[in-house]
Amino acid sequence: MPDENRQEGSDSGVRLNIEIKASSEQHEAIRKVLTSRGARFAGEDHQIDTYFNVSSGRLKLREGNIENSLIYYNRSDQAGPKRSDVLLVRQPDPVLKGLLTASNGVKVVVDKRREIWYDGNVKIHLDRVEALGTFVEIEAIDMDGSFSEERLLEQCTQFMELFGVQPKDLIERSYSDLILELRS
Repeated sequence: MPDENRQEGSDSGVRLNIEIKASSEQHEAIRKVLTSRGARFAGEDHQIDTYFNVSSGRLKLREGNIENSLIYYNRSDQAGPKRSDVLLVRQPDPVLKGLLTASNGVKVVVDKRREIWYDGNVKIHLDRVEALGTFVEIEAIDMDGSFSEERLLEQCTQFMELFGVQPKDLIERSYSDLILELRS
């Protein structure tokens, strides 16, 4: 099993996620489930995600108190568990934001407060997103080939059941897409 600390501390890497995002007003109930399972609370992070214009996938610079990363990911827009191929660089050079803004242009900025929890290789986010509301995200993560895609899907589905996530709650698109939709 991958060391959960590697998820926070590695400088960069490619990883496979199976993930969901869902509307949720059940943060307190989810916290109780996580605590009862012995999940580790990593803290609350105020994150500003700046999305840049790219020809495929999504490219964002995350600026937070806990997580600071340049993240490229490609995934389909669908409700329910979905594969996401992620390339991540931790602690990018501060000059990078200006470079990406000048070269690609900013698509949208997402402002959120995120509680970060770990249960083994599964990362759980309890999010409050400005202009959008409250959400839960579940990411079953394979950092080094230790987990099959099928096992990650099982883990994601298990946590959906534990948290009472219903099909009607599932969100198929990113926060960036939802904010862009609000603007139009």
